[in-house]
Amino acid sequence: MVAKTAAVSDQHRQDCFLGVEKSLKGKRWILRDADDRQALALAQRYELPEIVGRVLAGRGVGLDDAESFLNPTLRTLLPDPSTLQGMDIAAERLASAIMQDETIGIFGDYDVDGATSSALLKRFIAAVGGRSQVYIPDRIKEGYGPNTPALLKFKADGISVVVTVDCGTSAFEPLGAAKDAGLEIIVVDHHEPEETLPPATAVINPNRLDDDSGQGQLAAVGVTFLLVVAINRALRVAGWYESRREPVLTGWLDLVALGTVCDVVPLTGVNRALVSQGLKVMGKRRNIGLKALADVAGIKEAPETYHAGFQLGPRINAGGRIGAPDLGSRLLGTDDIDEAMEIAHRLDALNIERRGIEAAVQEAAVTQVESADLGALVVAASEGWHPGVIGIVAGRLVERFNRPACVIAFDGDKGVGSGRSVSGVDLGAAMIAACQAGILIKGGGHKMAAGFTVEKGKLEDLKAFLSERVAADTLDGDVRPTLYLDGAMKAKAADIQLLEILEQVGPFGAGNPAPRFVIPAAHLSYASVVGDRHVRGFVTGDGGGRLAAISFNCVDSPLGQALLNSDGAPLHLAGRLKVNTWQGRSSAQLHIEDAAPAW
Repeated sequence: MVAKTAAVSDQHRQDCFLGVEKSLKGKRWILRDADDRQALALAQRYELPEIVGRVLAGRGVGLDDAESFLNPTLRTLLPDPSTLQGMDIAAERLASAIMQDETIGIFGDYDVDGATSSALLKRFIAAVGGRSQVYIPDRIKEGYGPNTPALLKFKADGISVVVTVDCGTSAFEPLGAAKDAGLEIIVVDHHEPEETLPPATAVINPNRLDDDSGQGQLAAVGVTFLLVVAINRALRVAGWYESRREPVLTGWLDLVALGTVCDVVPLTGVNRALVSQGLKVMGKRRNIGLKALADVAGIKEAPETYHAGFQLGPRINAGGRIGAPDLGSRLLGTDDIDEAMEIAHRLDALNIERRGIEAAVQEAAVTQVESADLGALVVAASEGWHPGVIGIVAGRLVERFNRPACVIAFDGDKGVGSGRSVSGVDLGAAMIAACQAGILIKGGGHKMAAGFTVEKGKLEDLKAFLSERVAADTLDGDVRPTLYLDGAMKAKAADIQLLEILEQVGPFGAGNPAPRFVIPAAHLSYASVVGDRHVRGFVTGDGGGRLAAISFNCVDSPLGQALLNSDGAPLHLAGRLKVNTWQGRSSAQLHIEDAAPAW
């Protein structure tokens, strides 16, 4: 038995890159699967460094796909909107509403995807001479998605057609009530649908079961952009632009990029073009609200996915989480400089408040999870937790325990929950199945994130149901923390020219992770603490070369201590290569994310 256990351990070690089964951050290192011949062929055909060819092969890029992958454009990647079910019906109805001077209601979700979607649609309608009215529900008082009172309020205001953005696919009762009241509803969404669809004039959702467009990776704002393209086309055919200027739709791609990145949908297919081109538009700082928010956040450099996902997005979300739910949509839709700056400062203050609330809930959730036996997923629940931060905390639990996680805030006998998943586990489908099994009051979402409502008495049933479902989706029950790497290189190979080529593989995010490399058997010299918690130094290795390096927020961790006290001992250093600009000069820098002794 001992011999068998040792043999299994040896096999695991052989499967790990450089034999690292447990790094200083407790992770096994796995070399990303890539066909070596494909990698070499890509490098040779497109005159790329071999390591870049391996990065492309590791992301499933074929020889004939590489050109569009490295240079994503809407001209080649944007689908015909008509390929989505319900699109033509919706476009004709909304074009008619614009030309007949009807006010169009817009019901948006309170997160970034909803805020960008509602702002985009509002801006387009105004640009073509139409009228609209936006409504964003309160997360605490109204919950997610369309509700009957809000829809009937549209009707009372004289509105006859309403577009729901980033919501509506599962709103059967509210949409039924709206239909009975004579209100036309157009659903624009991307969340996992059930087998039947709600009563509506049109349901545009690339994930509906009868939709064969192949655009299921789109965020709601991407679907909304396709709707705008379709409406614009309908207006053009109707001669609407014979007496007025046709808008340049690409000018709103900054909103599309922001919503797409923040909703953590895969940056594949058309999403690559939407984000790549949208970041360029964002860099021009033409959207008054985004400019104000970037100024408040202290963003001075050209925006990347990091800025969208970790600096702009959280501030916009803060309004929906703990403040006024419509602040994000209002900010992105305004052209008033004073209003934009006022909202941006409010959102920044709310984001600071949100961090404090989140930290308290996270500490309690981690303590709760660590006191229980870890299963296929982790669930934390308590009375009094703020519902506005449970999604973020669920994401933190995923990072810490490498398992799908659900966090539930109870208020009496009813709890509002939010879940985040890992690759290979479709959490949205699991929640829909739990609804159909009678365990949840309501629930839904997409593969990587979900929301739900559950009775306290059914919490244990929910845990058991999800655990069984997740265990079946998780290959061999293997949920060990893992760092996937794209290869190894010498320190001297990491130069600014390589980084410029690697930038073409971006934008990076879900579905297209930033490349991570290892400098094997490296020596870290001049290691010192910078700021309060960071460690920086210079990396040298076999073959020479000297590479600047930094590791963030690590001083008190085993990683930080190993970097500071290596005393010349070689370390395998893993991380991302980034451009570091100082006093007008740019150079390569290794952002160390993990390390292991080079035994």
